[in-house]
Amino acid sequence: MSINAPFPDLNELAAMIGEAGLRLSEIGASEGAAGNISVYLGWPLEPRRLFPNSEPFELPVAAPDLARGSLLVTGSGRRLREAIQDPAANLGLLAVDEGGRTGRLYTSPRRLFDRLTSELNSHLSVHQDQVRRTGTNFHAVVHAQPFALTWLSHIPAYREETHLSRRLLRWQPEAIVNLPEGLGCVPFLVPGSDELMSATVESLRTHRIAVWSKHGAMARSDQSVKRAVDRIEYAETAARYERADLTGGGLGQGLTAEEIRAVARAFGIAQKIF
Repeated sequence: MSINAPFPDLNELAAMIGEAGLRLSEIGASEGAAGNISVYLGWPLEPRRLFPNSEPFELPVAAPDLARGSLLVTGSGRRLREAIQDPAANLGLLAVDEGGRTGRLYTSPRRLFDRLTSELNSHLSVHQDQVRRTGTNFHAVVHAQPFALTWLSHIPAYREETHLSRRLLRWQPEAIVNLPEGLGCVPFLVPGSDELMSATVESLRTHRIAVWSKHGAMARSDQSVKRAVDRIEYAETAARYERADLTGGGLGQGLTAEEIRAVARAFGIAQKIF
């Protein structure tokens, strides 16, 4: 999907990230400085009114399909719940040069971070992969650490994608509608590592959300930042149902496979999980 003109300006986009960060905190998915958000913008921008300071920047991974575009990214160590209070102080705008190996980082004089998120390599690589595949001019990526979903990923059986998806998507009709491909899942890999980056790119090619085992989840959307957060919230709500059922003795039936297929038919959803 592409966003059409008139395009949102930087103030609007920064506010959207602030609202998304606050929502992640409200659902218990962003303790302390956990979590990070980035948005790729494929239209011309003038960053200096909001971000007057600039410096050269070397990208941690090559992103040639993002060349001449920009990324609005949360700073490392910042609390997502506080970004809404002063978005410019908590965000940086990375303008990507031709070739996709270097860029320019624009920041506010009120900047409250030393560097962009430590997961920048995964963010860049997911954006690069999706833009190359779809040609979209907008793409949001959100990493959060929702409690129940992360807790389930400590149980080996829930690190198998089919089992995870069937167990979680049975609790509410909305789940299959919003996550028709189910949930991806990657094994525990060191945060910020090339291995985590590569596994995340692969998983998000076929899913809208990928669980980072024992670490959290990453979701994407080519429609809005909030839509990516919604996907984390749907998955986390389902995980809370599942956790409650496990601790309550497994008495809950959940939706049956036929009931879920009926919901999918009614809403025109293509799914292969049930």
